[in-house]
Amino acid sequence: MKTRLQKKTDTMAERAEGVEMGFLDHLEELRWSLLRGMGAIVLCTAIAGFFRRWIIQNILLAPKSQDFISYRIFKVEVTPFVIQNRTITGQFFTDWGTALVVGAIIGSPIFIYQIWKFIEPGLYPNEKEGLRFSAVFATFFFILGISFGYFVITPLALQFFAAYQISPEILNEFDITKYFEMITFWSFGSGLLFQLPVVVYFLAKLGIATPAALRSARKYALLAALILGALFTPPDPVSQVLVATPLLLLYEFSIGIATVVQRRRERALKKALSDDPTD
Repeated sequence: MKTRLQKKTDTMAERAEGVEMGFLDHLEELRWSLLRGMGAIVLCTAIAGFFRRWIIQNILLAPKSQDFISYRIFKVEVTPFVIQNRTITGQFFTDWGTALVVGAIIGSPIFIYQIWKFIEPGLYPNEKEGLRFSAVFATFFFILGISFGYFVITPLALQFFAAYQISPEILNEFDITKYFEMITFWSFGSGLLFQLPVVVYFLAKLGIATPAALRSARKYALLAALILGALFTPPDPVSQVLVATPLLLLYEFSIGIATVVQRRRERALKKALSDDPTD
């Protein structure tokens, strides 16, 4: 019986020699790639669990502080508010839920890398370069979106709802679970919205999203950006425009990406036709 290390060595040797792997060998390799990726997430979760109190105090509770950097930059008049726990298990699940979420976020690049290493041998060189570019591209815009949600949307929304009162007799005291849920929603929702250029890039590669179609849909993009701005921010025009503006800029950037991709596709098609021996 071969050990796992011997099997892995044989698999790598087969790939290096160009020997085609069997279906069961592929499944075995995929299984170990998934296990290594999940192991990385578990390890990162354990590390996040060790630092979870620091993460809660200095990151998640930071927008509650009057000295939060966004309040100084935007010159916002800070309305103090209280965070309370109104359920028996609220603080427990918030404490350890933070470790799980942060661990999954930190470990996800390693998980994706393991999947990438599994599919990489079956790709052509140009496909490998395209996927590497896409990975860096998507990571950059995801981090940019999370930063925008955390430093712009979150403080503006918190201050709006903290100052909003229908009666002086009703105090705004936020529940701890809802507080963390909304920060996660605003931050990671923005991260997903900022993936628009990445989505357009893949659609353009498939020939689905063309520059002409994107330009003709500008008015619908404006309406969608305003609607998303209303969903992700308090119901005031300033915050809505503040969120809609970067989305529109991303849309215009996506048109540029689609233009570049279309030109490359046209050049590749012309080159293929010129190299056709039947001509």
